Amino acid sequence: MKTIQFREAIAEAMSEEMRRDESIYLMGEEVAEYNGAYKASKGMLDEFGPKRVIDTPIAELGFAGVAIGSTMTGNRPIVEYMTFNFSLVGIDQIINNAAKIRQMSGGQFNCPIVFRGPTASAGQLGATHSQAFENWFANTPGLKVVVPSNPYDAKGLLKAAIRDDDPVIFMESEQMYGDKGEVPEGEYILPLGVADIKREGTDVTIVSFGKIIKEAYKAADELEKEGISCEIIDLRTVRPMDRKAIVESVKKTNRLVILEEAWPFGNVATEITYLVQSEAFDYLDAPIVKINTADTPAPYSPVLLEEWLPNSNDVVKAVKKVLYK
Repeated sequence: MKTIQFREAIAEAMSEEMRRDESIYLMGEEVAEYNGAYKASKGMLDEFGPKRVIDTPIAELGFAGVAIGSTMTGNRPIVEYMTFNFSLVGIDQIINNAAKIRQMSGGQFNCPIVFRGPTASAGQLGATHSQAFENWFANTPGLKVVVPSNPYDAKGLLKAAIRDDDPVIFMESEQMYGDKGEVPEGEYILPLGVADIKREGTDVTIVSFGKIIKEAYKAADELEKEGISCEIIDLRTVRPMDRKAIVESVKKTNRLVILEEAWPFGNVATEITYLVQSEAFDYLDAPIVKINTADTPAPYSPVLLEEWLPNSNDVVKAVKKVLYK
């Protein structure tokens, strides 16, 4: 095993796959000459050249369309958005073309493409740069949505996403690029659609994904001091969702808390809540609690932002609520 940063895990995954398959290329704003806005493509221009690591204009709709079109001639592009907030400019191409090419061509064309970049908040970036759109994309048939929380998962899942023959939305975080973690020296791939039990427990199930799961770990450490055992599930892939892992855990613990950095209405936590009440209702000993951001645009003020975001104290309170403590 070796210890690397999250950004290095991303770069390694892309580089290894590009060495393996010449039809893969990377395109996006500042991915080449600048080594990536977050240095997640460092050294790739030098290795693969300007035909396979391509700097684009600030034109998300345009380069998304170019990349999607290129899949129909045998290419497997990776498109980097500087943030998924900017993907809204190109979302017509993602929803109306990438997600639908296979069906609308009667299976004549697939669309092997990865759209990747950071999601959700990252400090004081203002309302328009602090949004989480996992549920938007996951709502669309034809798209797969991956949200890793650490370097090991990021590298293994990104390699799987690049090899997938369907479009994959791969969502990272500016606040995770510097995170360090162990990854194997050799090649490995993690399958899409498989959750991971990060911490086994018996009293309550906590489901989360992405960087906000760190708050669940903090809460579980505090609750352990009080004799409360938390099982933490990292979804890793939002769509397809590992429904079995969630249901089996709830059948064991009989209680569920869901932690998600997203607005409360119609989010991923809502879907999980429906899943559990429909497939494991008789096993529940308390109502499900979901923890989300406040139902407002993200504030710029650091004091208000702290209140807006879910934190470990919110998780502790939610766990005690479902335990009637």
